Amino acid sequence: MALPVRKQLKYWGIAAAIFAVTLWFLGNVLLPFVLGGAIAYCLDPVADRLERAGLSRNASVGVITVAGVLIFVVLTLAIIPLLIGQATALFETAPQLFRDLQAFLTEKFPNLMTEGGVVQQSLASLGETIKTKGAAVAETALASVGSLLNVLMLFLIVPVVAVYMLIDWDNMVAQIDTLVPLDHRETVRELARSVDSVLAGFIRGMGSVMLILGTYYAVLLWAVGLQFGLVVGVVAGFLTFIPYVGAIVGGGLAIGLALFQFWGEWWWIVAVWAIFQSGQFIEGNIVTPRLVGSSVGLHPVWLLLALSVFGALFGFIGLLVAVPLAAAIGVIVRFLGDRYRESKLYLGFVGDEVESVSATERVGGPEMVQATTHLTVSRPRQDTP
Repeated sequence: MALPVRKQLKYWGIAAAIFAVTLWFLGNVLLPFVLGGAIAYCLDPVADRLERAGLSRNASVGVITVAGVLIFVVLTLAIIPLLIGQATALFETAPQLFRDLQAFLTEKFPNLMTEGGVVQQSLASLGETIKTKGAAVAETALASVGSLLNVLMLFLIVPVVAVYMLIDWDNMVAQIDTLVPLDHRETVRELARSVDSVLAGFIRGMGSVMLILGTYYAVLLWAVGLQFGLVVGVVAGFLTFIPYVGAIVGGGLAIGLALFQFWGEWWWIVAVWAIFQSGQFIEGNIVTPRLVGSSVGLHPVWLLLALSVFGALFGFIGLLVAVPLAAAIGVIVRFLGDRYRESKLYLGFVGDEVESVSATERVGGPEMVQATTHLTVSRPRQDTP
């Protein structure tokens, strides 16, 4: 005898509560496994494609591992030190940039920059605040992440977990599928496919878009000689997952820096503007349609809310699981919404009439359906008080 729905909900609710409590208390311990699982999930399509090309699963994972090690070495030796150096220099240069902005506004708009005015005081203090707080925030973030991740886990456990999970990914998915209750297996599979579609579109697709645009902006800004171009490109690429925000923030920052650096040489300022305009064209017409699709079903506002909530509740581990959990919750909410629209709670008397017409069609055929529909339409229902 199958369990009643109420009991099933109770058991699954208890399981969800245990999962949340475990995530709360063992977040730091589970972190390398969450990271390894995320890496394996993102690289599984690559391994599958290599298998279809003729390689075994182990050989495919070996090729991916070698490529990952090479990319990590290049990032560690070349790009990351340069990025940290430019970010530090930007924090140090911020006061001078705001002093130059203050002098420019004073010269061009003297009424706006009155002595002791709000704008003047704000610009004077903003640069110093960025210098003093920006570096401190960066160092605090790096220190907290370093203590949270633990260098040993970051460089040893996470890659090992990712490799093992990538080798056994298909087997793990098959084993989990055997544990799904038989009464709900098809429904769970449908939901899992929807969640996977959303995650594949967002994490794999949007992650690729962020990487491509960040590299595009950083390389071209460096090519035109813009100071801090690498930092601006990384910021613009990272914020690409929020529509238009990456281009607005990155473009505004780049053009602002270009105005100070290339004042009087307008062609370079126009070049910086053209870089972001072309980046938006490439993103909207080439990269995003091919890698992400028209819609991934994960609204940016919903994503930001999930990052804020899970980050506040579970810390850094919450930020890592926010996107997959947000995708799963969004799919479940849409699924429940569809079921609600099919239920009597939503349909009410209309649902009863539709069921009556369907039953009549099965018994009496189309002529009876037409007559019943005519009676239903021509004779409105009289509700008793």
